[in-house]
Amino acid sequence: FQYDAILRAGFIPARFSAEVIAPPGTMVPFALTPLTAAFLHGGWLHLIFNLIMLLFIGRQLEAPLGGRAMAVLLVVGAYAGALAQGLADLGSTVPMIGASGAISALLAVYALIFSRTQTPAIGPIPAHWVRALWLAVAWIGLQLLIGFAGGGGFGAIAIWAHVGGFLAGLLLARPLLRWRFGAR
Repeated sequence: FQYDAILRAGFIPARFSAEVIAPPGTMVPFALTPLTAAFLHGGWLHLIFNLIMLLFIGRQLEAPLGGRAMAVLLVVGAYAGALAQGLADLGSTVPMIGASGAISALLAVYALIFSRTQTPAIGPIPAHWVRALWLAVAWIGLQLLIGFAGGGGFGAIAIWAHVGGFLAGLLLARPLLRWRFGAR
């Protein structure tokens, strides 16, 4: 049952450009698979880890962002994660599942909002962009190390979904705060 659900509702990059042989029955429309894949997990440990991250970080972010901005962040993070994972290997027939993009987007906003370090501007680049760039470099480096250490190659863990969601979170943090609090 789980494998069938993953095939029908997981994000499969090859479905964008080619006809993928589908199991009997219906498949979720390709455009919705970044969302449906976020609700599918590769086991209890995967699910529990994502729920803990969502509870810890989500609770901290809900006050400054509000419910609507949180929903936007999660949806955009899921789509950005799927886009990045798909661009990494457009012909992949391996389903991507999990809330990697959405959770990574939350983590990026959390890192920006609750960071206590002072980052100086570098030339014409404002301090808030320098902080975001440093976080992006560190996150991408960490994901590459995880992919390399995973042993199964870079496809075993959806590292590009983590990267895509994190970058989306970095880009959305300030606009979502402005949306919540106005131009203050």
